[in-house]
Amino acid sequence: MSASGGNRAIIAALGANLAIAASKFVAFAFSGSSSMLAEGVHSLADSGNQVLLLIGGKRAKKAATDEHPFGYGRERYVFGFLVSVVLFTLGGVFALYEGFEKVRHPHPVDDWYWPVGVLIFAILAEGFSFRTAMREAQDLRGSQSWVQFIRRAKAPELPVVLLEDFGALIGLVLALAGVGLAVLTHDGVWDGAGTLCIGTLLVCIALVLAAETKSLLLGEAAGPETVTAIRAAAVDHATVTGVIHMRTLHLGPEELLVAAKIAVRHDDTAAQVAAAIDAAEARIRTAVPIARVIYLEPDIHHGTAAPPGTAEQP
Repeated sequence: MSASGGNRAIIAALGANLAIAASKFVAFAFSGSSSMLAEGVHSLADSGNQVLLLIGGKRAKKAATDEHPFGYGRERYVFGFLVSVVLFTLGGVFALYEGFEKVRHPHPVDDWYWPVGVLIFAILAEGFSFRTAMREAQDLRGSQSWVQFIRRAKAPELPVVLLEDFGALIGLVLALAGVGLAVLTHDGVWDGAGTLCIGTLLVCIALVLAAETKSLLLGEAAGPETVTAIRAAAVDHATVTGVIHMRTLHLGPEELLVAAKIAVRHDDTAAQVAAAIDAAEARIRTAVPIARVIYLEPDIHHGTAAPPGTAEQP
């Protein structure tokens, strides 16, 4: 994911959420709807999340240091994980608490036209934000389904914005249903029930985000297509006759570490092997531009490739 593409989606979501949060709090002040309060806090939390993503993207651009020789690319994963924590606490848990209180102590929704009008406006604004995020992700998604894209994406920003916007749209529909039923039945319990549904939805989305960003923080390998491209680029069938085994690791969304043991001919000179390694590195960087840190070890191949996660003996 290009940084500019991700930032466009984040900024669009931030602008929409700030406007929506203000309108929801105004509607809550006039109507007393707990759904509107929960949705207002949700939009405010989403706005903070977008700020966190922008901060993470900026910090990830810092140059490598002696203390952090591989750079700060994983800052984006750290801030992506913080987003899931904020969404869980400020969004989901607060909404569950507010909904539980409203079900225990219901009261009618006053001035119903305020929350209904705001919710319709919010659906339109969130729809614009969601459409922007989908458009930015379309080229990266390729033939993958949206679920596969969110599971496999190495950059956290677009999956986070997509899930946030999707959850916000569903939450707005739930809030509209809760307020509508409360007005029609003159029973505020429905407003509280809608708030509980919103809280449950937000908690589920936060858990999904936490699981995905945790995996990125632990360190994920390159995707199968990238691994295949690296293997093909490394071998020239002249000096480098094969890849004995290889490990890849994302140092950040757009920076990949490649470590491989390559097979060379037993009668090649040291100068020929050194030249072959340099050429292989150049081919790999051409085939996979994000492969910025490459370590190649020459060896004579005496066995089969080692399974993932194990070391191979020559």
